[in-house]
Amino acid sequence: MVVISRIFSRGCGGLQAVKTLRHAVRGNSSMPTQDLVQESQSDAQQNTERQKEILGRYRFTYPEFLPDPDPKYRNALREKLERMDMLARRTHIAIPEFYVGSILAVTYSEPHAPKKVNKFVGICIERGGTGLRATCLLRNVVDNQGIEIIFELYDPAIHTIECIRLEKRLDPHLRYLRDAPAEYSTFPFDMEREYLPEGASVPVNKIKIKLNPRPWLEKWEQQEMKGISELESLSSEKRLKKAQAVAKPWEKYDLMKKYRETIPQEDQNEIFNEVYAKLHEMEIARRRQKHKRVFVRPKKTG
Repeated sequence: MVVISRIFSRGCGGLQAVKTLRHAVRGNSSMPTQDLVQESQSDAQQNTERQKEILGRYRFTYPEFLPDPDPKYRNALREKLERMDMLARRTHIAIPEFYVGSILAVTYSEPHAPKKVNKFVGICIERGGTGLRATCLLRNVVDNQGIEIIFELYDPAIHTIECIRLEKRLDPHLRYLRDAPAEYSTFPFDMEREYLPEGASVPVNKIKIKLNPRPWLEKWEQQEMKGISELESLSSEKRLKKAQAVAKPWEKYDLMKKYRETIPQEDQNEIFNEVYAKLHEMEIARRRQKHKRVFVRPKKTG
């Protein structure tokens, strides 16, 4: 209406009036197009940032997809074939997110078990290996006897892996539980699963454990473990002096040592970009299955 009023007020001719209307239509039609372009660019930027965040999280959630950092064991073709086999295996068994300190329940085939199937519940005290050789070490105390089992995550004999309690600890491993009281490694086999709120971060258990008196299986005073309390009171002065003599406090500043022990960031991004689509699809399917209700047929009474 504003454009038409301007045409009549200026007394424009027929050709000039058509040109004025055409310029006005072009100007009005260009605004929505620019808005759409800006919205698409902002959406693409948000998706890129979200994907970068997810890829950064995959480094800790799926550490077995990263190869051995030692160059002697690197082989690009073998690593790619292993990742394909790992993704194929994950379509048959759900390997949940877990860390050192999480409590797992593993059901696996056992030829000597009564029903050829056995179940073990324990706390993960160590993770190791890469690729198809990725392992986790579970510990539990049964009948006052410490039992530890090493499971290969991609072993075909494993039926199910369930994370009963998802949490982290302060140390990269918990082998010192072998020298700790049995109460810190005792978990019932009928332990119910604990659920975290949707979108919540993984809790960190900052518990500090007091070890049993000597003898110990390892020289814990020579290892910087944050989860052990009153370590100095359990060690003699001679052992503490020896621990100070063999200590290497400068290693935490050695950048080349850290570089040799990790995979470069470029290689990590390339690996997780390769498996991102399949892992993300599995996560969505697992999330839908968790919220899916199972119909239980009512039983007749009377």
